Amino acid sequence: MPRTTTTDDMRQEYDAHGEGGGIGEYLLHRAKPHLPPWLAGAGTGLASLPAHYFWSGEPGVTAGLTLASVALTGLTWWAGKSTTQQRRLHSAVTVAAAATWFTAAAIAGPGAGPLGELYFIGAPALALSWNIRQILRKNVEGAGQSADGGFLEKVGLAKTQVLRTEVGPNKASFDLQLPRGELTPDDVSKNLTRIAGALDVPKTAIRIQENPDSASRVMLTVVPLDLLKNTVPCPGPSHPGGSIADPVHVGIYEDGTPAVIYFPGDPEAARNAAHFLVMGMPGSGKSEGGLTALAEVLTRHDVTVWASDPAKAEQTLGPLLPAIDWAALDMPSTKAMIKALTAVIPARTAWLAKYGYKQWVPACAEVQADGAPGMPYLLAWFEEAAKTIRETDDDVFTGIAQEARSAGISLVISMQRASGNQVSTDTRAAFGSSWVHGVRSEGDARFALDDEVLDAGAAPHVWKDKKPGYSYLVANGVPDDRWATPMRDYLSSVDYLHWAVVTFTDIRAAIDPVTAGAAARSADRAFTGRTHYPLPGTTGQPETTMPNHYDPDENEEEHEDGYYPDDDYDPRPPGGFGEEDDYEEGEFIDAEQELPEVEQVVEFAARPPAEEPRRQNISTAEARAAMEEVLEEFEDEGRDVVGPADFMAYCDRYGRGRSWVSGQVAQFVMAGRLAETSEVGRYRIVPYQQAA
Repeated sequence: MPRTTTTDDMRQEYDAHGEGGGIGEYLLHRAKPHLPPWLAGAGTGLASLPAHYFWSGEPGVTAGLTLASVALTGLTWWAGKSTTQQRRLHSAVTVAAAATWFTAAAIAGPGAGPLGELYFIGAPALALSWNIRQILRKNVEGAGQSADGGFLEKVGLAKTQVLRTEVGPNKASFDLQLPRGELTPDDVSKNLTRIAGALDVPKTAIRIQENPDSASRVMLTVVPLDLLKNTVPCPGPSHPGGSIADPVHVGIYEDGTPAVIYFPGDPEAARNAAHFLVMGMPGSGKSEGGLTALAEVLTRHDVTVWASDPAKAEQTLGPLLPAIDWAALDMPSTKAMIKALTAVIPARTAWLAKYGYKQWVPACAEVQADGAPGMPYLLAWFEEAAKTIRETDDDVFTGIAQEARSAGISLVISMQRASGNQVSTDTRAAFGSSWVHGVRSEGDARFALDDEVLDAGAAPHVWKDKKPGYSYLVANGVPDDRWATPMRDYLSSVDYLHWAVVTFTDIRAAIDPVTAGAAARSADRAFTGRTHYPLPGTTGQPETTMPNHYDPDENEEEHEDGYYPDDDYDPRPPGGFGEEDDYEEGEFIDAEQELPEVEQVVEFAARPPAEEPRRQNISTAEARAAMEEVLEEFEDEGRDVVGPADFMAYCDRYGRGRSWVSGQVAQFVMAGRLAETSEVGRYRIVPYQQAA
């Protein structure tokens, strides 16, 4: 719609150009933008007169003018490829018409035949067409309105140009050219909320990425639909039996791309080993994401895991405890683990230097050229680290974090809020990678995310605890353009965790002598007597390691690189039995001596009824076969849905507990014999033909 000129407009224009100019100057000023097409038409007509005078009757000139007309039209079409299709076509038609008329007029004369009439009709028509196009390009809201309908002006980005647009099914990216010297990428970051409001999408749906080659260009990305709103079950190990150097899959980004993290460094990729700060308020899904990452790590063959949780003990780490080499579930053992890590670092770095490694690589876990055992990677994971820091020191992890990476150790601390009164600035600086879930405020987010990540659109404080599993991953090996992209952690069921623990038991690395020796010398019985938890599906109880007697000062020169226990075992506790035990060195008990007569019988528990069936003592393979038979019985009975509780009445007679049953159910699921349903803990029976 053309813009209407009012009396006030005329008065403003008149005042702007001086009172002495008069109405003629005003009209000339208004006509100036529309004169170029008319001047071009008049110039073409006048130029045809001398052209005809000099070139009429010249065959060579005729051919040259024809070729020039064609070339000029083609050039116009090529040059207009960056404009709209309508403007490109309009320009090419104008040039073709003018060049054709000029060629004919130069050869035959401007007045020959219909050339005169064509000129006086065609030239004004073409000039008016450009005038009309120019008028229609102006919006009723005023001159200077851009082709985007004024959107960029509304959100504070006036004079910004859209250079390139990419539109996908649920993603639109705009390459913006900011007015040089007037706007910067920081101005775009400050207006993200206004942009989101204008587009009617949440703030987390808008992100920007600065152009590394130009400070006046940014990429604006809009993701209107939340494709992460549904939970994403863990699809299984990404590299079963592989190396810890392979990427660890922990979730997916909003475009379906897997979200991965790396723990060891990679010299070829110029990537350093990573320490992680995992943060999120209660209910944000932080612990569930951590369990998924740990379960993935425990499917690799060249890594050992130490884990601590002095606040919740077995509540979080429980399903994975049988696969963890050292689990510190109280504060004394956690302090011992920290002390051991301090001692382990120089021992491991000395070993790496001895065999010519500048940093840990997968070859370190293999047997070395001299026959020495390899050294697996070490992952130290501290859940609820705020309690550990509170009861030790806010710098307790600083020294470890600064030195551990060169020793083939990654440190992970997981906490709700890495505030300044809990974690020192030096500690936060040592943790170069962050995995941030929903937090309570933007101030909390700044404890773990850099300002440029927040400015690019990351907003974990918007989620709070309303979107469990949503997170941002800022880490070594993760591309910069992914740092502000939301992802969702995989959700791992207890059955899956049990399956991962049981299935990869045989390939999982044991602690190496170098690390074990340094830990034993430093933490003593807190390490050598650490608890080993039974595998899911077994009836055993947690066992405490009873090591052979070890004297750290004995044979120090021979075994300075590791822990090589001798064959002697001292049954006495450290320090002896005490004076009241009547135990002296050299005394022994005569095994053939008669026992004293029984004076009193104390019955501690009633005997079981005679009719109660005893549990059968059968092997694990036989118990698994029994599970198959029970599942077939359920199928023959016409059952469609079953769960672990349905198997318990049958499997109790075989001496198997609930954890073992859960592990077997998980294996049925992985084999396709059972399929998950919408109800937690219930599975649909899949016939053998379909499962195969």
